[in-house]
Amino acid sequence: MFETAEVGNRMEKETYKREVPKVRAELLEVQKRLAASDLGVVILMGGVEGAGKTETVNQLLEWLDARGVETHVMDEPTDEERERPPMWRFWRILPPKGRIGVFLGSWYTAPIVCRAFGTCTEPEFHEALDQVAAFETMLGREGLLVVKFWLHLKQKALKKRMAKLEADPLQHWRVTERDLKFVKKYGKFRKVSEAALMRSSTGEVPWHIVEAEDWRYRHLTVAQTLIASLKEALAERAAAPKPKRAPDLSRPPKTNIIRSLDMAKKLGENAYERRLLKAQAELNPLTRRLREKERSMILVFEGPDAAGKGGAIRRLTQAMDARTYRVISVAAPTDEERAHPYLWRFWRNLPRLGSVSIYDRSWYGRVLVERVEGFCSKEEWQRAYAEINAFEEALTNFGTILIKFWLAIGPTEQLRRFKDREITPYKQYKITEEDWRNRAKWDAYEAAAVEMIDKTSTHSAPWILVEAENKEHARVKVLETVLKRLKRELK
Repeated sequence: MFETAEVGNRMEKETYKREVPKVRAELLEVQKRLAASDLGVVILMGGVEGAGKTETVNQLLEWLDARGVETHVMDEPTDEERERPPMWRFWRILPPKGRIGVFLGSWYTAPIVCRAFGTCTEPEFHEALDQVAAFETMLGREGLLVVKFWLHLKQKALKKRMAKLEADPLQHWRVTERDLKFVKKYGKFRKVSEAALMRSSTGEVPWHIVEAEDWRYRHLTVAQTLIASLKEALAERAAAPKPKRAPDLSRPPKTNIIRSLDMAKKLGENAYERRLLKAQAELNPLTRRLREKERSMILVFEGPDAAGKGGAIRRLTQAMDARTYRVISVAAPTDEERAHPYLWRFWRNLPRLGSVSIYDRSWYGRVLVERVEGFCSKEEWQRAYAEINAFEEALTNFGTILIKFWLAIGPTEQLRRFKDREITPYKQYKITEEDWRNRAKWDAYEAAAVEMIDKTSTHSAPWILVEAENKEHARVKVLETVLKRLKRELK
């Protein structure tokens, strides 16, 4: 695969001087068009250590308008990054629409280094690459163009370059122990990198392999490839039909998993107080042990309006140290959040080890309210099931304890609670016109919830359905479920 980048491509000085002004003008023009579009760009600069990745990025930054570019050097993970799933460090710095993010080092670095040094198996290596490919496909569908460059040098040329730099008193600092370590394993890295590129170079997100021995050829080839990629993506974006967004008013099956719940379940006042206090007393020390066990926890609460999500959450937080948890109430996305992929706002808020994030509504909004109200296209909410499952798999594979609750009530009970809110002064803030509008689409929301539960209740992240018409029963069931799971996970 790398043979095409070992043919001796070079560029004469005069040719370079003649072409650079045209390339710079084209880069700025296409960047201007990008800024006015709904497209974001991620540039991955990978390749052999010592092939000039940093120099190439620096040259691009000189030619581009720096106000529309952010550069990220993805070195060893920081302590903060190690406390989240591996992809968190990339998700949180994805560029918004209209801007460019340049990554020196990428989500390919860890799998390649891991395999080259033998710290992961071949199946683990290929599984990591498959996950990366799915991630890049999702980014493309969410409006991010990923342009991947691999700068290649033959082993002989690399050794020559390293020796020259080491001998130069003004540039020897460029050669690090890490570089020399990688050069010694050139053959292994070449084999692993070739396998990685072949597996992850797709029609949607191809790799651009650039011969890197001659810096003039390297710089101009990268810039020209970037210009061509941007022009093509912008043209496709402009020609593509706008997604059709319309409310989905499907009707639920007469017999379904929600309607089969026993809503008559109740808990008397004495039993409620006894079990509530017992569960809270046991929960407190267990949540403190999360740090000791290097684990984090995410609790997700979904359900119809007035189902009691807030009440259940409060009974949980009463038993927890306020320094260890965060309650996140999810509303309509902000302008900043709309400028990023759908899951971005959830990835960036993942808890550190020892902490708990509690979501009062969550990423499931895409397949619930956005689906029913027509805030996203059918294609968007249909593919969201697989994207959400992949997101949750990344969480649980990292060791995050993820518990998802669906609090269920019927339409009659919801109406009773709505009316109670209207006549109770301190509850009136809870009832809005939007609640009444959503109630008018009860069947559509139930149909969406049934399909959601069916498609996203997995072995590692199953849905817990809670009969919530009796608030006392619902609160105790939630607490005891969390308690049982923590005991199992932290033993």
